[in-house]
Amino acid sequence: MDNALQVEHLQKNYSDFTLNNITFSLPKGCIMGLIGENGAGKSTTIKGILNLIRTDEGKVAFWGNPLSSQIQKEDIGVVFDQMNFYGTLTPGQLGKIGAAAYRNWDQKTYENYLKRFSLPDKKALKNFSRGMQVKQALAMALSHHAKLLILDEATSGLDPIMRDEILDIFLDFVQDEEHSILISSHITSDLEKIADYITFIHQGNIIFSENKDTLIYNYGILRCGNDAFLALDKTDILACRKMDYQWEVLVADRKAAASKYRNAAVDPATIDEIMLLYVKGERQ
Repeated sequence: MDNALQVEHLQKNYSDFTLNNITFSLPKGCIMGLIGENGAGKSTTIKGILNLIRTDEGKVAFWGNPLSSQIQKEDIGVVFDQMNFYGTLTPGQLGKIGAAAYRNWDQKTYENYLKRFSLPDKKALKNFSRGMQVKQALAMALSHHAKLLILDEATSGLDPIMRDEILDIFLDFVQDEEHSILISSHITSDLEKIADYITFIHQGNIIFSENKDTLIYNYGILRCGNDAFLALDKTDILACRKMDYQWEVLVADRKAAASKYRNAAVDPATIDEIMLLYVKGERQ
């Protein structure tokens, strides 16, 4: 399958943090969720992908080519977790800026999004709520016919009803199988609804980059007492955590684990639970 985005061995060294050997690919027509705790390296990864920071190693390709030409940059819509427009500007003024900046700017589409998001075109951005600022940035990103959206916490600050509407927009965006989305988010329930792939970064390293359905339908949490835990085959344990009265063990195949360990309970695992066990638990 052709990739919209290919990241290979991306590395960035800071005095107190290292983004280490980040490698993953995003196929065309798919949505990838980028997850991890605060400070894990998600935003650094996105900035490295977009060449907004100087990385120490690695390659990034969009549709097989490095990020170079202005035309290619116009094919990418970006929304960061903080507003990157002057607070004195209004949505109406930003529409004029968009028309001057992008060859494929679609003013009618932009105005439709302003209306859909209930954004007043003459109100200064500094007077917008956090949620309104996010919607304004999304309206800009969706109005120049980008083929790839890169979104850093794009649904944060939105109420559940608006988040649900935004998720529907994202699903519509990729329906033609030519458009793609990379979205970092702490709201893993949103990613469970829309993502095709999940990439998990922890302490600057990729723990996994996996098909979401594999995580949701195959992974499981085995719960057992101490004696049963000591008897487990260590190759079945992805991560484990000692609780007050039992062990919680992350397994890659919950049906196989349930068949193999009949005296233990094996439950489906949410993305939150998978991430928590990797971060808080121990790996064998």
